Amino acid sequence: AILPTIYGIICFLGILGNCMVIYTILKKTKCRAKQTVPDIFIFNLSIVDLLFLLGMPFLIHQLLGNGAWHFGATMCTVITVLDSNSQIVSTYILTTMTLDRYLATVHPIRFNHVRTPCAASLAIGLVWALSLVTIIPVWMYVGLMPLPGGLAGCALLLPNPATATYWFTLYQFFLAFALPLAIICLVFFKILHHMATSVAPLPPRSLRVRTRKVTRMAVAICLAFFTCWAPYYILQLVHLGVQKPSAAFAYAYNIAISMGYANSCINPFLYLTLSETFKRQFLRAQKPLNREFRVVNLSTTNGGNVSLRLVPGGAQPPASQPHNEANGDGL
Repeated sequence: AILPTIYGIICFLGILGNCMVIYTILKKTKCRAKQTVPDIFIFNLSIVDLLFLLGMPFLIHQLLGNGAWHFGATMCTVITVLDSNSQIVSTYILTTMTLDRYLATVHPIRFNHVRTPCAASLAIGLVWALSLVTIIPVWMYVGLMPLPGGLAGCALLLPNPATATYWFTLYQFFLAFALPLAIICLVFFKILHHMATSVAPLPPRSLRVRTRKVTRMAVAICLAFFTCWAPYYILQLVHLGVQKPSAAFAYAYNIAISMGYANSCINPFLYLTLSETFKRQFLRAQKPLNREFRVVNLSTTNGGNVSLRLVPGGAQPPASQPHNEANGDGL
């Protein structure tokens, strides 16, 4: 019962945290300003993490039932595809976010017109499409597997398992882990090299500080992702050479899976810890809009009466509202 308990805690905290992130960004967009490019990446990453965690109750049910699946073939396909797609989309979003950090840090002026919310949304759409193409083997081969006692399990039923499992494991490892990791490491190396050797004219100090903070958060998110998922993919490769996995290997494998799910749980806490801006937005989002008002101007009518105009406490008056840069670093 230990693993289902751990999974349950991860599921609860992760769903709560990601709902908090989604609510905060939606509230900001609705009430204060347009979404920035980092907002769009964080918002979509939270959506993916939430979808990923919604499959955990089914995994817990399987663990408690010794691998038996009681939800039918359709739900088996939906949950497995959702699980696989979420893993890959998360990796691709992080890779795209890293490339955005490269443009923001190394070419802050040259590619300023490219780093727009519209372009970021288009990139996210391409990421989802690419992920759906990547998991075609999952779509094709997921199904119910007969178990002793007339029960069924939900699994990938690959043709010719002796060889197909080997190639599918390598396929998944390189596309979902190794290749994105190599790209992210290379891009961050170039960012650090540029920051250490740059002699070009620098943008304003406030923009540099904001860019540095967002880049630091992007590095932390990527490190957390690959730290949490590395044990899972390593054990997948090790499993190729293990004919009969021991009980210890099975426990290690389940712990590695729990670490992968835990990554979707800790991301919201990384946002709160590393981003003062997001923390302020989160606290502001908790305030009801219709309870706190303040005076924003005084005007005298023709009759000599004084007119007071009130706006919600979190809003900005139209005349003094600062310009919102569509491609600024909002988090």
